[in-house]
Amino acid sequence: MLEHVGDNLWLAEGPIVDFYSFPYPTRMVIARFDTGDLWVWSPVKLDEDLRAEVDALGRVAHLVSPNKIHHLYLPGWHAAYPDAALWGPASTIKRFPALPFKAPLGDTPPSAWQPDLDQAWFRGSIMMDEIVFFHRPSQTVILADLIEAFSDAFLKEHWSWWQRPMAALDGITLKKPGAPREWRLSFTDRATARAARDRVLGWPAERVIMAHGEWQRENGHAFLKRALAWLGN
Repeated sequence: MLEHVGDNLWLAEGPIVDFYSFPYPTRMVIARFDTGDLWVWSPVKLDEDLRAEVDALGRVAHLVSPNKIHHLYLPGWHAAYPDAALWGPASTIKRFPALPFKAPLGDTPPSAWQPDLDQAWFRGSIMMDEIVFFHRPSQTVILADLIEAFSDAFLKEHWSWWQRPMAALDGITLKKPGAPREWRLSFTDRATARAARDRVLGWPAERVIMAHGEWQRENGHAFLKRALAWLGN
């Protein structure tokens, strides 16, 4: 179930979930530090097989929600790994006041993962913010909803005939990847968003992993530049 991506980086595909009647695939990422500790980003549904593979990699030390809508399976992982630190932006933490989150994530990586991971706080929207990560050893950028890229094959199999044109109009297809249109339109502070975009484009990205759609195994920087071009100059 775990797929090796690069140096000390893995991903796992989760189940398809219903998002306002639209089928969405799910995907998580795991980074392993030199200490053997595991950093688990946007965890998918945890079953016995996945747990066995994860436990074989190392000790789950960090559970990360990148934005306020990527939390579906977080409580289950917290129950399974109660000693793991919970992380997220303030918008996620506000949704789960009963969970023991650490300090809200922003532009500065916590010391626990600073050697391996950089991050950028993508904000400026009245709808939602997101923490974008860069895994240095594998040169991989990790995003949740800021870029979606559904293939024609996925849309044909899982989206109904009337839903498929909406993916193209929304700008979330593999041919034209990006953030959903309603999220793009909600960015009232474009200058702040562009600053985050420029930070992301400053990373030497070879790969790009997103939670939804076809992830990019090569030419990551060019893909990011194209998918974030809607922010302008």
